[in-house]
Amino acid sequence: MSTVNEALTAATDGLRAAGVEDSRLDAEVLLGEAIGSGRAYLAAHPDAEVPPAAARRVGEMVRRRLRREPVAYIVGRKGFRRIELEVDRRVLVPRPETELLVELALELRPRTVLDVGTGSGAIALAIADELPDCEVTATDTSAAALDVARANAERLGLARRVRFAQGTVPNGVDGVGAAFELTVANLPYVAEPDWPSLQPEVTEWEPREALLSGPDGFDAIRGLIPKVGVGTLALEIGEGQAPAVRELFGDAGFGEIQTRRDLAGIERVVWGCR
Repeated sequence: MSTVNEALTAATDGLRAAGVEDSRLDAEVLLGEAIGSGRAYLAAHPDAEVPPAAARRVGEMVRRRLRREPVAYIVGRKGFRRIELEVDRRVLVPRPETELLVELALELRPRTVLDVGTGSGAIALAIADELPDCEVTATDTSAAALDVARANAERLGLARRVRFAQGTVPNGVDGVGAAFELTVANLPYVAEPDWPSLQPEVTEWEPREALLSGPDGFDAIRGLIPKVGVGTLALEIGEGQAPAVRELFGDAGFGEIQTRRDLAGIERVVWGCR
């Protein structure tokens, strides 16, 4: 039997040779999952023996990672703020920059929130978890994604706090979207010409329809902005898209338009009010 350190070294070397970023971290997560312990255990017990069953399991998981399957899909879950979400290929893997939308909600403390394109339910469920007095509605055009989000809500004990509906913006009056104090959305924003340059973890595994948004990356954003009624609208955007999105907000009658940068310094969220 190999030790924890030997298993980690072998997995790390194999992943690094295949060009996988963060190979050591991935190896630790996968070995910890196989053993049934966290990364802290691995660090504290480098000479512990890895049981044969765990060795076989980590070997299979490493082979999946070598095919560039995201770690979150391999282990079946991903942490997002204070909650842990079950994820699979029906939904995007939640990303740290998306937490900016939750942080904005915590600052504004709205009584009603709409999360458009909820996917795994990450934004809606995090807001419901951290703003217990807020009424949250979550929509998605994908019935499969809504199944994942509803299952996460049930498992987290938040099913009564979040209403799910298929589509984009629930109907209000006179054909205008129903009013919410805050509407948040992490919509598709990848331009079709940029698709080949993305990592294989994205292009080969994550749902294409949740990422691509026409020739310039703005199809979904253009489609949503006119549907939003009064209140604040906050959108996650791609690198370099802020000027164009600010213009779209202004053309639609939004004021007080602001942006927020992620930890990499990229303008990642645009929001405004009307």
